[in-house]
Amino acid sequence: MAKPSPHLFLTATRTLGALALLVVGGVHYQQYHYDFYSAIPTIGPLFLANFVASTVLGLFLLSPFRARGRLGTTLDRLAALAGVGVAAGAFVGLLVSERTLLFGFSEQGYRFAIVLALVSEAVVMVMLALFLIGELRHARLAAPRSRPGRSAGDRHGPIPQDTLAPDPKR
Repeated sequence: MAKPSPHLFLTATRTLGALALLVVGGVHYQQYHYDFYSAIPTIGPLFLANFVASTVLGLFLLSPFRARGRLGTTLDRLAALAGVGVAAGAFVGLLVSERTLLFGFSEQGYRFAIVLALVSEAVVMVMLALFLIGELRHARLAAPRSRPGRSAGDRHGPIPQDTLAPDPKR
């Protein structure tokens, strides 16, 4: 069986994580606008902020127009890390609000919107974490390796003996 290419793995995990992030944002917007969470102090603005952050990050991760090279890789990694943070924050916040007051608010029961939020947040965390691990592994494997007998910083070969300063002990 052929091994999938690192590019395919990175694309799949980034895409699935981004799509799940858009679902997270959609659920938070639906709850904010149509279930009137907008009227709840602190929680309402947090739901709106989650919607905005999830949507911006999800669209960025899906965008075919990303920077190339080191800048593009760094931006992708930061967006994925931020996506994990948004999803983890929402996941933990929801679980806390199910058990106790969170900013004076408590959630009751596991209705469809809550289950959808928890599942999509878990998918975001798993997929984008796998993307980040794959990115780091791919970068490590693609980095030039030093040959045996050389230090990691000596990539140009041994130093010619005639360029070394004479040993003062001789």
